[in-house]
Amino acid sequence: MRGLVFFFCCLVALASKYHSLNLSLNHRKTYEYTYEGEVKFGLGKPNRAKSGARIKCNIKISGESPQAFILQVSDVTFAELNGISGKSDFNQSPKLTQRLAAQLAKPFKFEHSNGHVRQIQAAPDVSETTVNIVRGILSFFHATVKTSPTVYELEEAGIHGMCQSNYATEINKQTNNMNITQVVDIDNCRMKAAMQNGMASAVLDKDSKQRGESVISTVQYLYTIQPTEEGGIVKSAYGLEQQHFSPFNVKRGSFRMEAKKEMVLIRVSEGGKPANVGQLQNRGDLVYKLVNSDVNIPLVMQDLAEPKAKAVRMIKQLAEDHKNQINRETTEDTLKVYQLLRMLQDRDLDEMWVELARNDEHRRFFLDMIVEINDDRVLKFLKKRFQAKDVSANEAVQALLIAMNHLQPRAELVEKAKEIMNMEFIKSNLHMWPAAVFSFGSLVYKYCAYHSPCPQSAVQPLLDLANEGLRNRNETEMVIALRALGNAGHPGSIKTIANFLPGVAANPVDVSCRVQSAAVQALRLTARRNPHNVQEIALKVFLQKNCAPETSMLAIMVMFNTKPSAALVSTLTAHLEREKDIHLASFAYSYLENIARSKTPDNHYLSIYCSLAVKSLAAKFGRLSYNSRSLQVDMFDDDLLMGTSASINVLGGPTSVLPTEIMSKNKYFAIGRIMRLMESNNVSQTQTLKNWESLPNDKPIMSAYSRSSGQEIFFVNIKKDLLEYIKAVSPSAPKGTPVWAAIELLQKGFSWHWTKPLLSIEARLLQATTLGLPVEIAKYYQTVTGITMNAKAAINPPQTQRLGDLLNADISLESEGVMGFTKDFWIFHGINTELFQCGSELKSKAPVELPFKLSAKLNVGKKLLELDIPACKKEFELISVRYVPLQCTPLKSEQIHQEAKYLQQLLLLCFSFKQQPTPNNWHRKANMCAKSSIYGVGVCVDYEIRRQYFNNEYPLYSILGFTQAAIRVATKPVEKIHLEVNGNPTSHPMTIRHLYETMRRISKVFEDFCNVTSSSPLLVFYHLKFSRSHATAPQPVVSIKAIAMSGNQNLEGFDVTLYNPSEGDTLKAQMIVSHVGDAANWKMCVDASAQSPAQSSANLKISWGAQCKPYEISVTAAAAQSSASRPTLEAKVQWANVPEEMANYCSSMERYIPGMALLSGFNQTWESNANQEVSASIVSASSDSIDITIKLPKYTVFRQAVPLPFSSTSFREENAERNGQA
Repeated sequence: MRGLVFFFCCLVALASKYHSLNLSLNHRKTYEYTYEGEVKFGLGKPNRAKSGARIKCNIKISGESPQAFILQVSDVTFAELNGISGKSDFNQSPKLTQRLAAQLAKPFKFEHSNGHVRQIQAAPDVSETTVNIVRGILSFFHATVKTSPTVYELEEAGIHGMCQSNYATEINKQTNNMNITQVVDIDNCRMKAAMQNGMASAVLDKDSKQRGESVISTVQYLYTIQPTEEGGIVKSAYGLEQQHFSPFNVKRGSFRMEAKKEMVLIRVSEGGKPANVGQLQNRGDLVYKLVNSDVNIPLVMQDLAEPKAKAVRMIKQLAEDHKNQINRETTEDTLKVYQLLRMLQDRDLDEMWVELARNDEHRRFFLDMIVEINDDRVLKFLKKRFQAKDVSANEAVQALLIAMNHLQPRAELVEKAKEIMNMEFIKSNLHMWPAAVFSFGSLVYKYCAYHSPCPQSAVQPLLDLANEGLRNRNETEMVIALRALGNAGHPGSIKTIANFLPGVAANPVDVSCRVQSAAVQALRLTARRNPHNVQEIALKVFLQKNCAPETSMLAIMVMFNTKPSAALVSTLTAHLEREKDIHLASFAYSYLENIARSKTPDNHYLSIYCSLAVKSLAAKFGRLSYNSRSLQVDMFDDDLLMGTSASINVLGGPTSVLPTEIMSKNKYFAIGRIMRLMESNNVSQTQTLKNWESLPNDKPIMSAYSRSSGQEIFFVNIKKDLLEYIKAVSPSAPKGTPVWAAIELLQKGFSWHWTKPLLSIEARLLQATTLGLPVEIAKYYQTVTGITMNAKAAINPPQTQRLGDLLNADISLESEGVMGFTKDFWIFHGINTELFQCGSELKSKAPVELPFKLSAKLNVGKKLLELDIPACKKEFELISVRYVPLQCTPLKSEQIHQEAKYLQQLLLLCFSFKQQPTPNNWHRKANMCAKSSIYGVGVCVDYEIRRQYFNNEYPLYSILGFTQAAIRVATKPVEKIHLEVNGNPTSHPMTIRHLYETMRRISKVFEDFCNVTSSSPLLVFYHLKFSRSHATAPQPVVSIKAIAMSGNQNLEGFDVTLYNPSEGDTLKAQMIVSHVGDAANWKMCVDASAQSPAQSSANLKISWGAQCKPYEISVTAAAAQSSASRPTLEAKVQWANVPEEMANYCSSMERYIPGMALLSGFNQTWESNANQEVSASIVSASSDSIDITIKLPKYTVFRQAVPLPFSSTSFREENAERNGQA
């Protein structure tokens, strides 16, 4: 019995011993530790630049009550690192040390129980950044310790948020201490201390993330816990956080952040009176708190004192810098202005408006930049302007469109945006109201991207607008509301959208095809958020036979936006097999074909389903070629984790041979997201266009829209009044018309200047680090565009009563100016606080500049146009790109006043490639020019590239380095270039119309065989070459001159003359190109002839050299009947003599013909054919195939039964039969 009691006592003692390992603090004792935390940024490779920061201090913890403790920080030092890894060390920063020490010297209070930190308190004047640093220190006292089991996992709140932690414990038998390893999964936190903005419109692509990641983070803690009677004391602790970031796939190289911290126990003393804490404020728990990130823009280092005065001064300076042309050196200053504006109050903005609005340049820059404040302040400012009506409609549209699209997605801002949308000033303008409605829809979309489920109240104004339009039968209101709902992509709008769709609405209504089309497209973004319901609606619309084919085609596109299952694709395929509408079948089959060929991750599984569908439908639809088609090309690279996709969708129906709708889309795949770039669309009703004069004034004839990032930003209806206005611009138009007023303005002299800064991308990801400092990945992309133009016209004799007076007047125009833009792009990866910045940075700058100056003379009656282009006096850069990756970004601390000098020294440090040369150093510099000796102008390409990389299998490393490239326009002494077009050099009655008819007959030879209308007979004239017969030259029809004039009056250039030598049923056209200059005798002679349609033959010749000799090529083509009475087309190319360079080039290309022919299914026989000749024969083999034979001098290639891309007779007959049965 005694032994049993002794055994239980041992168990109790052992259990008490292990329980005492739980983290605890004794309020009767004082604990003193040393603490050190540092962070570094770079590539993690030797001899590479690094940037970093280090904080050292001593901490003392004393008790106020059993659960309340006071933290005191002393001996604070702050040091920075900017240099080469392994060669540079941290250097102390006295001023920043002083600022941090002053904040950290104030006592902090926190609660601690059961190994967890709660309720941190600090003095009111202590910044949140400083409190976050304290959170990084206190996180060492926050852990869940268990004695059994030794390996466990749980979800707990920490400095990174509510995340999953994995623990492993081990007892050191020698010291009796417990060693704890804690790994925190911060990539998959349920509630993460992070903020992301600017990426709401970029769709997450789960399939892409399975192929790689662009950001990976790991956090690990090591604790040594010493057991005591009160509990476990942290004897030492170490934390390591690593983050790998790449614009590509991190496995192919990455930027690297390494944050580590260490705390070591110095002593534990009894008693000790806690410090007098004074007034404290509750700052929340241990979870990192985000500071005002909108003001802390990375990449910008400036003193933020007196922000209003600085912003006014910088806006005025920017307006002055870009007054005549874009100053590439100061475009980056726009980011500084954005930062200053975000610090201002409402009153400051109003005062700035009063000061800047009086000057057009200052006013325009201010309105273009205030929109980046991105919170309620910009809405309040715009509301005041709209109420006062002191901005024009054009200014209001631009400001409203950008401000609403760049707003933060917060509930209160959605409510304030509703007020803006409903203002009378907005509703009264034809262009402002759609812009406001569309922008509000975009704001709702962003809001819903970060708040799920998204409240119905957010989208309710758009639902009300759609329902009101339906009740009032107002088609314009319905279309605008539906398009705005399409921008919003709110799942709660599906029921309202369904009311506009036939076969879907509970109470069917009769709406136009235009409204149905808008309703289907309104589901495009909802497809990702509620795929099941959208699939059901899209399938119902597709199956509705009373819908226009174009509406069904849109339904197919929306259906595939949902990424349908194999079962749904099979269902669609089964219905297509019975489809009677040949236009819908053609579009659907080509759409399936595109997805089957797709290589992008989002279509990985869908491409498999569609490839099976294509195989099932190929026999029936594989040769359809109608105007309803879909074309898509895409690519994706797993190593780069990047790709792109471009598509064109042509929609049409049986009512017109021309397409009724053309849509183009572009997408970009990167960092695990799909970014929709530009989309455009135009819709025209052919039947409506024919009878537009009889339409009512509110009936649209054509419409067009454009989308950016998936959001519709522009929509326009072309109505009857616009066409009537265009029609009114006729020779009989009297004084008082807008065209007349514009001409009078041009005669007085016209000057126009326009600039626009635009921040296109501000994408930021901020998250906590174990140090309590925020690590940020940011991307900024901005453009500053400018146009300057001066023009003046003179008319002799002046116009008097009508526009027709201009037809017989001499009109001269003098104009000059410059247009261009500069694009700046930055990527930042580093620590970003109001105290300092450090990290890795990439910069690129691409300026484009195009100056122009010309004099023009025009006489319409005489068919004469002359242009004089003065030669440039000096070289200029047309476009240049400068790409500078900074592996070490200087800290934003006391160096601000020495920023320029310091940055220059830092660049030299970061890019001193002569330090420790390695075999992987690479430096290339080149200059290439192509110049015209006649016109005194040339284009030169310069580039310089420096690289230092460790393995070419890491694409990130191989692109890092200095890159500069430029395209320059070079000049030589030429006074001017004179261009002249004379459409009436003689009184010959025939003009270009005759030339067109000649070319049409030539192409008719090919029409008779293929039964296809040539879209542009002039293309034949451009591509086929022939020689000129040297008969007596007829009178010229058109003369074109391009002459360079030097200061000594020497003339040199080219003269092009077109002739009309037709005789009887033979149509002919001739062209002579002559070199003009001293002793110049080079000519090119071109001759085209076509026999009457009955003979169906054509001849084309070209000859060139001295007086059109000795080089010559001829082409002949004729349609005939073969011996088996089958239609045949025969063509032949012959050459008597060609330049050696051309012969060598053709010989080199000839080597590839056998291989290409083999890949195309051709057979080949080696036989001797006519020298200096290539002939081809195309024979109709059946109703849908041809036989092709091509003879070259040494061999013949041929293929039989080549299928034609036309619909087969059997399908047409089957379709006709089905229609008859129907």
